Amino acid sequence: MKADYQDLVDEISALLGAPATLENRDFGLIAFGAHDSDDDTAMDPVRTRSILTRKSTPAVRAWFEGFGITRATGPVRIPAAPDAGVLRDRICLPVRHRGVVLGYVWLLDADPGPSAGRLTAAMEVAERIGALLADEERADADLSRELRAVLTAEGGWQYDMAVAALRTALGRDAEGLHALLCVAPWPGPGTPSVRTAPGVAALCTVPWPARTARDPHPGGTGAGGAGAEAGGAGAGAGGPGAPRAGAAAATAGRAPAGPGAADRGLAGPGAPPPGGAAHGLAALVRLRSAEAPAPALTAATRLRDAAGGGAPSGAPPTAVWAAGGAGAVPGAGHPAGTVVGVADPRRGVGDLAQAWREAASAARAALAQPRLGPVAPWASIGPYRLLTALPPAPPHDRAVRALLAPAHTELARTAEVFLDNAGQAGRTAAALGIHRQTLYYRLSRVENLTGLDLDEGEDRLLLHMALKTARM
Repeated sequence: MKADYQDLVDEISALLGAPATLENRDFGLIAFGAHDSDDDTAMDPVRTRSILTRKSTPAVRAWFEGFGITRATGPVRIPAAPDAGVLRDRICLPVRHRGVVLGYVWLLDADPGPSAGRLTAAMEVAERIGALLADEERADADLSRELRAVLTAEGGWQYDMAVAALRTALGRDAEGLHALLCVAPWPGPGTPSVRTAPGVAALCTVPWPARTARDPHPGGTGAGGAGAEAGGAGAGAGGPGAPRAGAAAATAGRAPAGPGAADRGLAGPGAPPPGGAAHGLAALVRLRSAEAPAPALTAATRLRDAAGGGAPSGAPPTAVWAAGGAGAVPGAGHPAGTVVGVADPRRGVGDLAQAWREAASAARAALAQPRLGPVAPWASIGPYRLLTALPPAPPHDRAVRALLAPAHTELARTAEVFLDNAGQAGRTAAALGIHRQTLYYRLSRVENLTGLDLDEGEDRLLLHMALKTARM
């Protein structure tokens, strides 16, 4: 189909005597004509960026849409604007199908420019492009529906039927090598075009519960004192627990508990944000070789960009504890923005249930531990392969409930850094920027709060797992 678009763009270029470019309605590049002019202004910054990056910036899109191209049914002439990087006048041919704009053909205008007859002929070609784009959108929608059915099926015969339908919809692609991606969170329920990223065979949105603060000590009351580090005066004044906020909402926000939902990673801790349900995006990406995952990683980066990216994800793991301020609940926020989990490659589509578990778990791990992201292959998340397999929102172990109260955020952070550094006091103190004696004091408070002995391996294991799980 790509060759069809290129042929039609070349036909318009020949009709109007100028190189044309074709973009979808989101200003993503689909095809472009050859530029063989010696005129340097034939490639202004806006056109160059569109061709090199295969997309335009939101500012450029808004500027062009300000000329009414989304409503136009015929050619629109747009004057140059050097301050905006638009060095040449342009002609925009809206690409429509049954009254709906699906894309735009762009040409650089010249004086006197193409005649009305040639523009009419070019618009007829644009109508043929519109029919192709409409067919492609319908095919994308069918694949999106079939992929979503596989990822949300309850298991058994329902899952088998959903896989069979997806296999039919994919055709020859179904038996090829694929990697399944999970982009989370995704901004809204809308599914982008498969053209958003190279190599994508199918895309669909899925429920993705948003992370909210959880009560580390169910049934507790009182906020607890902040505690004075020197001497511990006032520590735990009101009890270690904090009242649960929005418990009913948290329960309602979880995906169905059947094998097709919770077991595949759709269920998770927390509740949807106030504005409605949260979403993730599943992407099935074609691979040539299991040893060459570059297409999946490239698609992951493109899709993350399409989602709006997020804050840099290179912060050290312990930085998350303090991200929300002194009263933050460990694991209550996701400063990493949007992340992408990547499942191990698989041939065929029969094992997509397990692939989705891997991709969703890797995304959850990257949200909890920013150093793993923003693109996290399943094979790279280490112990989170086990931690993400725990039930959604497991209750905190009673030994660590008090430590995970908001009043003890700094102590929880200290304990995690200590355990991350294999119990080495010097490295831990340096990482936290504190004196060793301060570290020893904090660790003694951790032991008093938890009843655990940090000289015992199993106690360390329990505490480390509890701290990591609190992020999930």
